[in-house]
Amino acid sequence: MKTSLIALVLAGAAVAALTAIVAAKDDAAKLVARDLLPHGSVSRAEGLQAWKRIEAVVTHPRCANCHVDAKAIPIWTPAGETKPRVHGMNIHGGESRIGAEAIPCSTCHMTSTQANEPAPAPPRAGIDWQLAPVAFIWFGKSGKEICAQMKDPKRNGGRDAAGLVEHLRHDASLNGFIPRGWAPGEGRSMPPGTFEDHVKDMARWGAAGQPCPN
Repeated sequence: MKTSLIALVLAGAAVAALTAIVAAKDDAAKLVARDLLPHGSVSRAEGLQAWKRIEAVVTHPRCANCHVDAKAIPIWTPAGETKPRVHGMNIHGGESRIGAEAIPCSTCHMTSTQANEPAPAPPRAGIDWQLAPVAFIWFGKSGKEICAQMKDPKRNGGRDAAGLVEHLRHDASLNGFIPRGWAPGEGRSMPPGTFEDHVKDMARWGAAGQPCPN
């Protein structure tokens, strides 16, 4: 009887978790449909202004620090500092990009939806911590280079303009890294604006045809 009860509880928890995931996906899809703007409804000039704000976000240390090259050495910006530097403790992401070959990112970066407090603690996110894929290098690149990369499906995960907005919403539905950039914990710098501002700018940029600065 006890074993059967435990099995029922575990099964119920699994169903509840799956239901929550499906509901989150549905909510994200509804938000994406609301976010998207008709192609051509935003002028090139307005699209470039939107990109300027997007650039300020993606080049900010809070966002660019994990978008590093094939050397897989993460960059960090400790609480109370604004200048990024090589991650302390000789941390290396390895080919896995999650540090599996040495010290996994999850050793310190917990997968949790709890607030990023207290500030000295490593930031958390609702998904497993990892470096961005090698193809998505941002750190050290100019805004012009990142713009060309972000609109290229071969270098952005196969996404069109709508797919980029969907990516933002999907990550937010998981309490992932992107929205957490604006909630890093007291004492840590944040990108300009808000997550919702960033989504709106991505939609405007897409509707304008994803223009890049000359």
